[in-house]
Amino acid sequence: MNSDVVNEVLNTDILGTSLRELLSVQYLLDLTGNIVAAIAILLIGLFVSGWISRRIRSIGGRNRHLDITLFSFLGNIARYVILGLTALIILNTFGVRTTSVVAVIGAAGLAIGLALQGTLSNVAAGVMIVFFRPFKVGDFVVIDGQMGTVKDITLNFTELSDLSNVQIIIPNANVWGNTITNYSAYPERRVEWVFGVSYGANLAQAEKIILDTIISDPRARAEPEPFIQVTNLGDFSVDFTVRVWCAAGDFWGFKTDMTRRVKEALDTGGIEIPFPTQTVYRVGEAAE
Repeated sequence: MNSDVVNEVLNTDILGTSLRELLSVQYLLDLTGNIVAAIAILLIGLFVSGWISRRIRSIGGRNRHLDITLFSFLGNIARYVILGLTALIILNTFGVRTTSVVAVIGAAGLAIGLALQGTLSNVAAGVMIVFFRPFKVGDFVVIDGQMGTVKDITLNFTELSDLSNVQIIIPNANVWGNTITNYSAYPERRVEWVFGVSYGANLAQAEKIILDTIISDPRARAEPEPFIQVTNLGDFSVDFTVRVWCAAGDFWGFKTDMTRRVKEALDTGGIEIPFPTQTVYRVGEAAE
């Protein structure tokens, strides 16, 4: 082979490096050093990202007043940011211009964003949910017409478990764009009952029986002061409205227990609880 041809081949540019340089011992040593350095940087990046992520998560886990969902999200963000920086450092180790890589990633991200608008809207809504925290894991809520306990909050969807323990998955865009009713947001709730007694009943006695029965339960709160008044004169009953505060976790048990106990107490006190009745008149019956 002609020496000029050999020199031309050896001087051929391959990704900014001539073949002669690729075959040189010094280049191979440098490449080996870069590979070792890249592996070390990668291991350090994986360790640091995992350690920082765990530390951030542990902050939320140590204090019950902090939202573990928010700190879990922040831990994941910190981990991915550190891994991204690690990848750029590794590329820079091999002489790759990271500014060009960032530009390519930005252009690719724009194209992917246009193609995945629906998914990104869920992600954006997930970020809003995590930061503004209209609810947290364990809350009992109604979202987009679905009632249940919040089991998980991800960047794409929110998972509920309904009263029958059936899994419900709601896209975050539907969560953030709809009315959210959170029954667990406040530590106390007000329970309301309506009890009807007959028109012939002693109203003062009926009021005392109802109120004494309810406030004697340890779940009833003395403050705010319980409310009981006649609020309606119905077609067949005089209606008492009763409002008493209790702990949010006791709401349903307190409400159902007192409904039964008040009925039994009124029966014991001789107070009649009427039910709907109708009087039917037949035409011509009086003449007969």
